[in-house]
Amino acid sequence: MPEGDSLYRFAALLRPVLEGRVIQAARAHGPGAVPRVQQVIGATCTGVRSQGKNLIISFDNGLALRGHLRMYDTWEVYAPGQPWRRPEREARLVLEVPGAVVVNFSAPVIELIEERALALHEPVSGLGPDLLDDAFDAAEALRRLRDPSRATLTIGDAIMDQRAMAGVGNIWKHETLFRCGLNPWARVEELSDEALLGVVEKARELLRASVGKPGPAGARRPSMYVYMRAGQPCRRCNTRLRSAPQGNDIRHTAWCPKCQPESPDQSIPPPPPRRRARP
Repeated sequence: MPEGDSLYRFAALLRPVLEGRVIQAARAHGPGAVPRVQQVIGATCTGVRSQGKNLIISFDNGLALRGHLRMYDTWEVYAPGQPWRRPEREARLVLEVPGAVVVNFSAPVIELIEERALALHEPVSGLGPDLLDDAFDAAEALRRLRDPSRATLTIGDAIMDQRAMAGVGNIWKHETLFRCGLNPWARVEELSDEALLGVVEKARELLRASVGKPGPAGARRPSMYVYMRAGQPCRRCNTRLRSAPQGNDIRHTAWCPKCQPESPDQSIPPPPPRRRARP
């Protein structure tokens, strides 16, 4: 699914279109629960922001829309009457303001909630510090990673736990751990505070660079060293990258056996058997 940097860019796309403008029309569609978005017609948008992997649109009547995306879902902006890139049946939410039409395609979650309730709404209130927030608290992220409930998690799973720190998904999990030289199957309890803080700061550095915020990695989207490169040679040492399923969603994680060495007691799924060439 889109990661924190993608939601940050979506918010930047929608902000100049929606903020300060009156909602002239609003409609939502299934599947699943359909929010009563007609309640924001006539209201003025007061803000658009990302929070982790959530996008939140606020209104002056005290309501807010929260959207959460899957892998290929998106927010797009069109001029009135302009053909849409995707069919209307895939539109999950449509907001019309003077001069523009904002469309969300296929999001699994679009909900309308009171703005004041967001502080108690678990999908938002339960998030850890947002890596793209200028006021990001690295010490708090470390404290959450050190929670006893995460001690036996692999670092590959822990770095994607949005309740520890918000914004990292599968892409930046790969790239952060590679750059930190950490094997994805290392347990949190095996890592020093220094190593965990290194993971936190590197993840933040990469996400900031991805959205054009200056930092040690510059302001350009970082290169991919391991993501989607399983079986290819490492761009640092030329070792063949390995891959194995990891996490509750059983996504495959790729890593370099040389640059990200495993410890003797780690349990990593064995590599698949090589197919014999046909005679």
